[in-house]
Amino acid sequence: MTPRQTPMIIDGQPVISQSSDWRDVLNPATQEVVARVPFCTLEEVDRAIDSAHKAYASWRQTSLGARMRIMLKFQQLVREHTKELAALITEEHGKTLPDAEGEVGRGLEVIEHACSIPTLQLSELAENVATGVNVYTLKQPLGVGAGITAFNFPVMLPCFMFPIAIATGNTFVLKPSEQDPTSTLRLVELAHEAGLPPGVLNVVHGGPEVAARLCQHEHIKGVSFIGSSHVGDIIYQLASQAGKRAQCMMGAKNHCVILPDANKNQAIDALIGSAFGAAGQRCMANPVVVLVGEARQWSADIVERSKKMRVGPGTDVTVDVCPVVSPQAKERIQRLITSGVEEGATLALDGRDYQVSGYEQGNFVGPTVFTQVTPQMRIYQEEIFGPVLCVVEVETLDEAIAFINANPNGNGTSLFTASGWAAHKFQNEIDVGQVGINMPIPVPVAYFSFTGSRASRLGPLGPNGKEAVKFWTHSKTVTERWFEPDSISAGVNTTISMK
Repeated sequence: MTPRQTPMIIDGQPVISQSSDWRDVLNPATQEVVARVPFCTLEEVDRAIDSAHKAYASWRQTSLGARMRIMLKFQQLVREHTKELAALITEEHGKTLPDAEGEVGRGLEVIEHACSIPTLQLSELAENVATGVNVYTLKQPLGVGAGITAFNFPVMLPCFMFPIAIATGNTFVLKPSEQDPTSTLRLVELAHEAGLPPGVLNVVHGGPEVAARLCQHEHIKGVSFIGSSHVGDIIYQLASQAGKRAQCMMGAKNHCVILPDANKNQAIDALIGSAFGAAGQRCMANPVVVLVGEARQWSADIVERSKKMRVGPGTDVTVDVCPVVSPQAKERIQRLITSGVEEGATLALDGRDYQVSGYEQGNFVGPTVFTQVTPQMRIYQEEIFGPVLCVVEVETLDEAIAFINANPNGNGTSLFTASGWAAHKFQNEIDVGQVGINMPIPVPVAYFSFTGSRASRLGPLGPNGKEAVKFWTHSKTVTERWFEPDSISAGVNTTISMK
């Protein structure tokens, strides 16, 4: 097949970049070049920002009801095109079709939440705070927002950004990952089919230079980023130093704690699903399991069930573990596995150099399980972002909590138990932003905010829920008094009191 050219979207129209720097987008299962994506010129980025800036003047004045109706149509179109979007995700990212459809569904939750914007953007009023004086607040849009997303959720992550931003009256420039941009573009096309005016939502492509321009351009007022810690630190510093509002959701090292009173079969199935689903390429995956007390005897069962996970292309709906996104990702994961062996961990299941018949060029890494893992090892310290599970053993729940709290990251954690007391203790004492109780991947529904913490997050406000509305709006407080016509002045008052 002839690789498709990936356009920008500016003023509501696809635009082919004039850049001389184009990169291949590969199918991870076959290494076939399915698309080519440009690293846009800075002039093209400025053009997209200018388009959003011009559109803001009219879009911010568009009524809440009109914005809501566009979002309602948008969610309908996304729902109708779920299978199309999922197929594009699988082709460029590699994840299984059922997993890709699940991703579209989680993105839909945010769009549906944005349909409630008339109530989400309500403000406050206090009447007669002094004689004849009322005070009220306004939640007004910031201006032009920018979003920079990672490869692992090319539909869901953009939905964590632009639906609430544009529903609250902002305009937007989105930079998706250059590794799998086509499903993101199709999502944006559907937003325009729903009636979004030209310029409200624009798309550019590129690397560090494009991201830096989005962070520093004078018309950009807020920047949202989801991706690696290294890049997130840079984005946050650039945006903050330029006076922008910024939120960065970054790296993780999540832990799943299993107590001996947990339902053994359910806990192990949930664990390996979260560890190996999407080949471990989720910021909310559980790459570390902490077995407590007698549950330490379950290591062998975890290994045996991991061996049964089926590895193959995402288009095969019977597959459990898909390829990783690129040859570079595969090489890095395999280097980390080797380091674990060299540093003394026990390699109970080795997924290196995994071969799938008919897909010999694919980026496959099989399920990998390490036991006897310690905090000093690279496989524990680094976010592997692959199908690698580290098994840690402790004696008590207190030890498990202390072990997790000593890790610098705080994205997510989960506990499997039958004890309400243990669950309550865990959720209160654990220093992690998102907690699952008998839930392996505790990503909250869209009307709750994404609340990763510590080194996993920069910025006080996260995506989704009430925090997203706060992030994409600023408050203005109005104090007013109206006089009767021809009323007589009470005279000059030089105090600051109101009566």
